[in-house]
Amino acid sequence: MKISPRRIEIMDTTLRDGEQTHNVSFAPGEKLQLARILLGIVNVDRIEVANARVSAGEKESLTRITDWALREGGESMLGRVEVLGLVDGGKSLNWIHESGGRVINLLTKGSLKHLAGQLKKTPQEHFRDIEAELKISDTLGISVNVYLEDWSNGYRDSREYVYQMIDFLSGTKVNRIMLPDTLGVLYPSRVAEAFEDLSQKYPKFHFDFHPHNDYGLGTINSLEAARSGAKGLHVTVNTLGERTGNASVAEVIAGIHDHLHFQTGVKEDSLYMVSRMVETFSGKRLAANAPIVGEDVFTQTAGIHADGDKKGNLYHNPLTPSRFGRKRSYSLGKLAGKASLEKNLHDLGIELSEENLKKVLTRIVELGDNKKTVTVDDLPFIISDVLKTPVNQNITIDQAVITSGKGFSPVCSLVLTFNEKEYSVQGSGDGGYDAFFQALQKFANEASLSLPRLVDYEVRIPPGGRTSAIVECTITWEISGEKILSTRGVDPDQTIAAVRATEIMLNRLLEN
Repeated sequence: MKISPRRIEIMDTTLRDGEQTHNVSFAPGEKLQLARILLGIVNVDRIEVANARVSAGEKESLTRITDWALREGGESMLGRVEVLGLVDGGKSLNWIHESGGRVINLLTKGSLKHLAGQLKKTPQEHFRDIEAELKISDTLGISVNVYLEDWSNGYRDSREYVYQMIDFLSGTKVNRIMLPDTLGVLYPSRVAEAFEDLSQKYPKFHFDFHPHNDYGLGTINSLEAARSGAKGLHVTVNTLGERTGNASVAEVIAGIHDHLHFQTGVKEDSLYMVSRMVETFSGKRLAANAPIVGEDVFTQTAGIHADGDKKGNLYHNPLTPSRFGRKRSYSLGKLAGKASLEKNLHDLGIELSEENLKKVLTRIVELGDNKKTVTVDDLPFIISDVLKTPVNQNITIDQAVITSGKGFSPVCSLVLTFNEKEYSVQGSGDGGYDAFFQALQKFANEASLSLPRLVDYEVRIPPGGRTSAIVECTITWEISGEKILSTRGVDPDQTIAAVRATEIMLNRLLEN
């Protein structure tokens, strides 16, 4: 009798652990779109979307995702949406319940060092606290998975405690035990040894592995965990995550399929698309040579390679571009296609509300004054710009005329509206944006507003873009010497993109 290959469960934590990447924060609308894509198109088994009790924005994101999941696929789809929560006397559980969630990933201590150093409790006291959380979860109808935080160090330094914890959990209704390499310290052979041991000792338990990539071992450690008995792996898109990030979903999936010959439910041909979306929404550029999803990985540039391909695909490996919805190229760059907005949204896997669709269409009409067409590469920038624009536009920059040229100082004339009052100001500076900001400072003085300090300024165009491409400008601001705020603006003109980013900053300041 033929035995089916093992199936590995994939949990994507881009929206939770991935958001712990430095200077990454997804807007609620962006989180909803990515949740739809990850569950509905990429087809990962589960997604971890939030940290409980972090902020009102996090609660709004979770509520929107759980509402969509329930409408889209009922309780089975909703059960694929998970939230990290703490052992906190039911506070996290109630927060999740209020937001429509059905699954908590309960963060417990997986090493004696963390238990004694942070909680200052004995194992028995910790177990009693966990047991109390499980009783509350039962009354709320919330399923529980358990993280053993710092498990990698705990298994090395206090293995008996790890056994003690799993023995305790074996008598509960916990669905999965999730074993994180919290500090990314494990070597592949250590991962294999640990999962072989635990799988033999506790054969009925579902163990997940949650890697971190501090030594660049996230992918191989994931494969070793799966080979040695792990039933689930945690990944992120584009390796987003704390410090150096987590294991790449694209690398892990390709490795599982090609090297272990195990099965997953992930659709390989969607991985490039979701990588581009996360790159745009996060503002974190992906290396062009990143495996599977990097812009250049299916581009042959050496003449000998092109010759070998013509004579029987001599330089091809199992990672064929067609598997991942891509095409092989023999030169750098590619032309962006032209299509209708509706078709492009469909191709990107995005479903916008009527309100947001109108906003995007309006924005495209505005851009049409400066740019004749909008390509599929431009669309994620425009959508992100629309979703991140504050709802309340208390300040509008109605007109910005910036003149610069060789041989004279740039000048700027601004017309703004604030609290139904119109302001006209002028300024000059060392560059176009500096002239704009000097004029803006005059407005701020008249309106009794305090402007933050600019600490970083970044400009980019879409991968494959041309001189006519949409430009995205990201500006990072320091507010009151401590708080950091990043805002983005989109426009065909680089300086006007910066003006739009600044307008968003002004309105964000008034929200706080």
